[in-house]
Amino acid sequence: MSIPDPTHFLCTIEDGIARVSHNRPERKNPFTFDSYAELRDWFRALAYSDDVHAVVILPNGGNFSSGGDVHDIIGPLTRMTMKELLAFTRMTGDLVKAMIHCGKPIIAAVDGVCAGAGAIMAMASDLRLATPEAKTAFLFNRVGLAGCDMGACAILPRIIGQGRAAELLYTGRSMGAEEGERWGFYNRVVAADALETEAMEMARRIVAGPTFANSMTKTMLAQEWSMSLDQAIEAEAQAQAICMQGKDFTRAYDAFVAKQKPLFEGD
Repeated sequence: MSIPDPTHFLCTIEDGIARVSHNRPERKNPFTFDSYAELRDWFRALAYSDDVHAVVILPNGGNFSSGGDVHDIIGPLTRMTMKELLAFTRMTGDLVKAMIHCGKPIIAAVDGVCAGAGAIMAMASDLRLATPEAKTAFLFNRVGLAGCDMGACAILPRIIGQGRAAELLYTGRSMGAEEGERWGFYNRVVAADALETEAMEMARRIVAGPTFANSMTKTMLAQEWSMSLDQAIEAEAQAQAICMQGKDFTRAYDAFVAKQKPLFEGD
C-alpha cells in the first residue's frame, strides 16, 4: 500500500526513507488544523506501507516548528465549544499515537525553534538530533494551559526523568541543545550544516538493517510501557520467536558463516 502525497507539509521518499518537513518557513513552520490532520493520517497510512522503512523529520528555513499557529489555531480555539475543543485535543493526540504506532523508526532533526506541538513531535520520535541553535520548549503553561498536552506528561518523563520533565512543563522555558543532550532528550548535537547529513546517515543505517525486526522493536518499546516485567519478558519471547522465523535471521547466520556482511531484505 502506497501512502498519499501530502498537501499541507513537504514529503519526499527515496530508498525507503521519507523526508518530512513543515512548509511555512516564513512563520517558523507552525501547525494548522489541516497540517495536524494530514500528518496524523499520513503516519496512520505509513503503518501499512512497504515503501518506507524510516522517517526523518527535518527543519525548514532554520527552524523545526513553532507549534500551533497563533492566528490559525489559537485564536479560533478561544471561540470553540467544549465539544469542539475536545475533538481538537483528541485529534492532536492522535498524531502522537499515529507516530508511535506507524511501525517505522522516526528521527527528528531539530534546528532553531522547536516549541509546543513541534516539541511534542520531536518527543514522539524515536531518535533526536539537534544543532547548537536548537531551542526546545513545551510552552503550554505560558499560554495558560496545562503541560499535559499530547502525551507530554507520560512520554517526556520517560526520556529525561520526572523532575526534569516537571521543570520544563511547569515553567515552559526553553531547553538548550547541550542541556537536552545531557538530559538524554537529544541523542547528540551536531553542526547545523551537518544536521541533515547525520540524520540521513542514521536513517540509512536503520534501513540497511532488518526492517521487519526494527518494526517489532518499535512496537515493543511502546507496548512494554504498560506491562509488568514478567509480561514484558514473555512478550519479547514471542516477538523474538516471530523474528526468528523470518528470512533475515537466516541471512544473518549464513553471512556470518561465510564471513560476509548480511544483506537484509525485511522479511
